[in-house]
Amino acid sequence: MGVKIEVEYWYLSFFIPVLIFCYEPRYRELHRVVKEEFPDADVSGFVGRSGSFEIQINGQLIFSKLELGGFPQEDDVMNAIQAAFDGKPVAKITKSRAPCVIM
Repeated sequence: MGVKIEVEYWYLSFFIPVLIFCYEPRYRELHRVVKEEFPDADVSGFVGRSGSFEIQINGQLIFSKLELGGFPQEDDVMNAIQAAFDGKPVAKITKSRAPCVIM
């Protein structure tokens, strides 16, 4: 069974190089870690809504930064992906790291 992981992440850039706010590095790190552990996973990301870091597995939203205010724990995401590969139901992640604050 194939597993498809899609990540919507926020990217906002002003013309001043210092004012770049984005979660693309977090997406790239997640992509790297997932592909190391699950080389057959189809992992993709796209720029989305302001403040977003939303993760879907096989079309099911399993994590939402917009809802929880922080980022997921890596182990929680990896456990969800493992469940999907095992053909088990994937539960939504309901906890996050400390809220992200941009100053």
